[in-house]
Amino acid sequence: MPKRFAKVRTLKGHIGAVNVAVFNSNGEYVATGGADRTVKLWNPRSGLCVKTYSGHGYEVLDIDISADNTKFTSVGGDKSAMLWDVGTGKVIRRFSGHSARINAVRFNFDASVIVTGSYDATVRFWDCRAQTHAPIQTLSDGKDSISSLSVTKQEILTGCIDGKLRTYDIRMGESTVDDIGHAVTSCRFSNDENCMLVSSLDGVIRLFDKENGELLASYTGHKNEDYKVISTLSNDDAFVLSGSEDGRICFWDLVEGDMVHSINAHGSGPTGRLVTCVAYHPRKDVIVSASKDALVHIFEK
Repeated sequence: MPKRFAKVRTLKGHIGAVNVAVFNSNGEYVATGGADRTVKLWNPRSGLCVKTYSGHGYEVLDIDISADNTKFTSVGGDKSAMLWDVGTGKVIRRFSGHSARINAVRFNFDASVIVTGSYDATVRFWDCRAQTHAPIQTLSDGKDSISSLSVTKQEILTGCIDGKLRTYDIRMGESTVDDIGHAVTSCRFSNDENCMLVSSLDGVIRLFDKENGELLASYTGHKNEDYKVISTLSNDDAFVLSGSEDGRICFWDLVEGDMVHSINAHGSGPTGRLVTCVAYHPRKDVIVSASKDALVHIFEK
């Protein structure tokens, strides 16, 4: 049973839905993006907004921060991937080429390449150091919107509304497909990179073995039928966490599959607001939640 998390702070500043929240690599800062077309950088301990990054023409849907914390990339409704300098707040590069909104973005391990997944059903790779602004590679296997991405040194995981989970081995040039059977809205590798955590619109989160595709566990009890809800794992891979369309954050034991805890984070019942994203601190027991209610909450044990 995880020790209970308690809300310690609320980050207020976005206007409208907050779609994504991420910690930087050491957990010192949280970046959020939302319907107000901005990315905000917060100090989660003080609750202060350190900087606001404006430049997107439409809502921000996803963010990733480089491992050295000097750059971040953001994507959204304007079909562009932006590369930002964290310190100066300036846009370093803007990558355009997708024909529809971009739902997901990740850096590769050294932040030399940005990987994007779009409503246009493609995954594109952009070289941050090259002079050309054209993608260096495009994956067109998806038959519907690419909703989610996860990237390691060797592999790329893509979740698609066509119900398929696709894994690409970059070095071997091979790919595998797992049929989830329902629209996939969130996917990620576990921290040890041995498993894949997948959320879909049948209201089930599934854990698969990466090597053989075996279903290891299923997690239910939250509400996820209509919207993208970004699920995650605790930093020790012991617990699965997800938001819910009714305002809750839910916790499951990874191995047993049982829900062990839930928090009415953003309202409850009929008045509960969609929790779009939950992120876990890389080292400490701290979580951040983002919601349609324009609020971002910090929880600690």
